[in-house]
Amino acid sequence: MKREVEYDLARNIRRLGHLDIEGGGEVVVRGSYAYVGHMKPPMGTSIIDVSDPANPTVVSHVAPPDEWSHTHKVKVVGDLMITNVEMDRRHFLRKGDKIAGLRAEGLSDAQIAERLSVKPSDIPVLEEALQRGYHSGGFRIWDISDKTAPKLLSYVKTHGFGVHRFDMDANYAYISTEMEGYVGNILVIYDLSDPTNPTEVSHWHMPGQHVANGETPTGVGYSHRLHHAMRCGDELWAAVWHAGFRVLDASDITHPTVKGSYRFPKAIPEPTHTVMPLERLINGKRYAVVIDEEHDHKPGRLHGFIWIMDVTDLNNMEPVAAWDLSERFCPWVGEEGVRFGGHQFREKLDSTQIYATWFAGGLRVLDVADPHLPVEVAHFMEPGPTGAPPQSNDVDVDDNGLIYVLDRNRGLDILEMTL
Repeated sequence: MKREVEYDLARNIRRLGHLDIEGGGEVVVRGSYAYVGHMKPPMGTSIIDVSDPANPTVVSHVAPPDEWSHTHKVKVVGDLMITNVEMDRRHFLRKGDKIAGLRAEGLSDAQIAERLSVKPSDIPVLEEALQRGYHSGGFRIWDISDKTAPKLLSYVKTHGFGVHRFDMDANYAYISTEMEGYVGNILVIYDLSDPTNPTEVSHWHMPGQHVANGETPTGVGYSHRLHHAMRCGDELWAAVWHAGFRVLDASDITHPTVKGSYRFPKAIPEPTHTVMPLERLINGKRYAVVIDEEHDHKPGRLHGFIWIMDVTDLNNMEPVAAWDLSERFCPWVGEEGVRFGGHQFREKLDSTQIYATWFAGGLRVLDVADPHLPVEVAHFMEPGPTGAPPQSNDVDVDDNGLIYVLDRNRGLDILEMTL
């Protein structure tokens, strides 16, 4: 007998406002403004007045530098805003690098398409992108003292794909980018004392990335690379994809060094997306939160997790708890084009509450007051006005406790807890 399932789409959270806006990769809230980095060109970065949460209003927008780039990440400190510049559809387009070698093997275009897991009609697209090349990757710094008219101060070009997610403070930018001679993204730190001319002060990479210096890669393709590193006091907490995470000593900003390392067992299939320590100790111990990014899920395989790590001893870090969301609690699992699973948490851990986006699972709020037993205290996965399934991508919380959830495809929700 088939039984209808009733899904609880929201618990202990209600929607205050919604902005019908193109989807994005990151939302940052500072004061009465939200900053959204959009996922796809021609959209770039939007600045949104959220002083009235029920009526958020876009006050300005800056476009990507060209049609081949997206600027889907953004950070703000004071009157400075940094936006990334990265090749749009980068992983797909770089498949074109393999076409010449496959043709040399005598393969037809149809066979090449099958080998590359693309459609035959994609082959000319890949070849065109290969011939065009990509030279725009990097980051841009803006003066946003006038939120209605951001002023470009500088544009730093890097290499390859360009810049992905990053961190910044009043003094430095901690940039995750490809650089010439390296395999996969590395960390490059820039001095922001003159935002019109940011200067590199140091960089860091894992052993095996600097192939131009004779190092042998330790992973397959770009599997061992920096996703991004977060500044926490005199440390940088670096998620390094399928290589787990590293804790760097940044007390000497000109020479960051590894002071702690953890790699998850091979049985964990999803890459490490973000890692940060809680700002406060719990019962005298230090804990960190880690989230995996779920990609295309294969039935029978483990999902990605949120991990709670005991990091009291950086030489002996260990997970004490793992949390994930069962597919049975989400009505859209399995629908075409719908991703399900973990992605990102709010990059500020000033309490024991963790705000995490779970793609089709929406926003999940966990309490880790007992680090060994994370408890979900609230969630929100209601569709927007179009009725499309959520694809919650990023989250931030303002000084008043309001929650801003950005959808990967479309829409920004402003929420409040009702506990």
